Amino acid sequence: MDVAETPRTGLPLRSRLAAASPWPRKRIAGEAVLAVTLSGIAGLLHTTETGSVARGGALALFVAVLSLARRALPATVLMVSSALAGAVVGTFPLLVCAGWSAGGRIERPARALGAYAAGLVLHLVLGVITVGDDGLGLSPLMTAVLGGSPFLVLAVMPGLASRYRAQRRALLDALRRHNAQLVREQAMVARQARLLERQRIAQDMHDSLGHQLALIAVHTGALEVDPELNDRQREGVGILREAARSAMRELREAVGILRDGVEASVPGPEEGAGSSADRTAASVDTLVASSRAAGATVELRRSGTERALAPAADRAAYRIAQEGLTNAHKHAPGAPITVALRYEPDSLVVEVANGPVPAGAPAGPPAISGGQGLTGLRERARLVGGMVHTGPTPDGGFRLAGVLPYGDGERRSRPDGATSVAADDDFRGQIGGGSAGDGGDHVEHADPQKEFTTIMSSKKNTALGCALSAVVLVVGAGALLVWGVWKLMDEVEKGLIPASVYESARVGDDEAELRKKFPEGGSLLTDGVEKDGPPLPEDAVCEHFVDDEDDIVYRFCFRDGKLSAKESYPHEV
Repeated sequence: MDVAETPRTGLPLRSRLAAASPWPRKRIAGEAVLAVTLSGIAGLLHTTETGSVARGGALALFVAVLSLARRALPATVLMVSSALAGAVVGTFPLLVCAGWSAGGRIERPARALGAYAAGLVLHLVLGVITVGDDGLGLSPLMTAVLGGSPFLVLAVMPGLASRYRAQRRALLDALRRHNAQLVREQAMVARQARLLERQRIAQDMHDSLGHQLALIAVHTGALEVDPELNDRQREGVGILREAARSAMRELREAVGILRDGVEASVPGPEEGAGSSADRTAASVDTLVASSRAAGATVELRRSGTERALAPAADRAAYRIAQEGLTNAHKHAPGAPITVALRYEPDSLVVEVANGPVPAGAPAGPPAISGGQGLTGLRERARLVGGMVHTGPTPDGGFRLAGVLPYGDGERRSRPDGATSVAADDDFRGQIGGGSAGDGGDHVEHADPQKEFTTIMSSKKNTALGCALSAVVLVVGAGALLVWGVWKLMDEVEKGLIPASVYESARVGDDEAELRKKFPEGGSLLTDGVEKDGPPLPEDAVCEHFVDDEDDIVYRFCFRDGKLSAKESYPHEV
């Protein structure tokens, strides 16, 4: 019947005792103090009762062991404690603790009911045997009432309170788990919404920008073979065509990132030197060469010992150089540009600075800017733990600088705790079904609402059962106590007479008339009081009564239907 907080069926006794829930230091100290207190009470009272120190010490040791074992063996300790409480008065505190532990740690109601029923039977049996040996003269029914009522109060009521407390804690734990599940599902739904929005943006980019860039590439390709163009013009058209193709590759990669959530690391069949794998800090030379081919004056400076960066930081360095060159071409045409890569001890500094626009330089076409380039750079740098600074230079130019820390290549978490969404971490197969091209299996999840409803129903039924049981026990225990007190008072009244009855009686009075003044039936109050008085007269029937006010025993002896003698002597309790 021993069922503790976790199932331990099949484990040996030693393992079950060791497998009880781990105790912190405060719990260990509290259990030690409780064991010493319970054993001390039982040992002292039993020593006082029996006069034997050895028996008192043995009982104290046994009570201490039961106190420490009540968590691992709640049902066994409850039954043993119930039997002890029926025989030894000093073990009632142990019964209270055992009832509390059993109520909270025996999970199945049937097992708990069986344990308490067995404990009640043992308590009553030992109580009847003990009372019978002491010669108190109590009837079995009276013994059952007087012994069962304390058991209900000292064992069953604490057990119900403990069970209610355990069920309440289990319900709160279920609520916490359900709330955590709701939070996780909310995050999954939000992530799914972001993925869907990214797919929509990717589709729009592919349909609009892809079409326009494809047209640019086709027209520039046709223009490049026009025989009317000279070599300089044909070279410029080739640069435009290559730029369009590079933009197509970057658009294709951006669309793939938006759809799948990860950056492609392997070039596709149409990707060449401008693929994602080549857009790193080492590829800044390509950017500088392209700018020089377009007629810009660009100087590249490198300093320090080159060190490896995390992939995201490496790509961020490339993007900072690319954005700086693009802005210089748009806003300061003809101005000299300096690109610097400085490998500092703790970070890489990427700097793009342009001087003021030369006087008389031809004005370029109006710059088209969405104002999002620098914002995107700052976000890229922030995600890898770096920063971006922009501002004018003293000579009237402009400077863009990024500081990027070195890394080991591991994926970094965002400062707000979010991480990038990987393709295999997509929740499309879990919420609302997967995409049309998703060939993976859908992950099945239990319905948390159904599970929570089941838990709530179970806990509610248990709580109602405990409440009804408590009401029944309280009413029943109250009724038994009232009936027991009434029966006890009746037993006491049967052995009491006032002093006036004794004083008015005269030797020779009729027995029948005198008995009308006596209470009917015997009483446990007068059991054995004849041994304290003078010897009983021969051939006489004597009745004994007690005057409770003066602690005096009255003896009436009858022979041949007459009162033959009356005596009084002190009542020794």
